Amino acid sequence: MIQAEQYLVTINAPPGLEESLVDCLLTFEFEDGFSSFPVSAHDHRNAGLSLVEQVSGRQRKIRFQIYIPQAELQVLLNRLCSEFSGADIQYWVLPVIEQGKL
Repeated sequence: MIQAEQYLVTINAPPGLEESLVDCLLTFEFEDGFSSFPVSAHDHRNAGLSLVEQVSGRQRKIRFQIYIPQAELQVLLNRLCSEFSGADIQYWVLPVIEQGKL
């Protein structure tokens, strides 16, 4: 396993959870803040999709991306699991090879 100092956490959530997630994430003092933007999620499973989503092949989601130090990563994941368990949120964590500002 790569031991990185910084990680990129990506979260895809239903749009109805946007404000709750923003409120949760704002309680952390991320050095570079975080980003959020609308995305279309695509999946071959139709469970839980509306008829329009099934026909179009896409479901609206809100995506958050956060650069976070290794020391804070587990705290963030524990908090998300605690507050949003069962909320149909998908996340993944990637090590950051390089980060900077130009």
